[in-house]
Amino acid sequence: MPDMFDKVRGWVAQLVGVVLVLIPLAVAAQILVGPNLPWFGSVVDNLMSLIDQLGNAGLVGLIALGIILYLFRGMSR
Repeated sequence: MPDMFDKVRGWVAQLVGVVLVLIPLAVAAQILVGPNLPWFGSVVDNLMSLIDQLGNAGLVGLIALGIILYLFRGMSR
């Protein structure tokens, strides 16, 4: 049973790794091409909205950001 959890954790870590590589690619493509990317949508607007929501939440947003970063760092190991 622990082997199954390790496999699933590995798959999720690989998926997160792929997403973390695609985000900068999508931002660069949107800067070069414009906001009408067929597969990515409006990446910059979505990132700005997320940053704005976390910023407006004050201390709770800062704590949420810390938790998100902790989870991403834990997945990449």
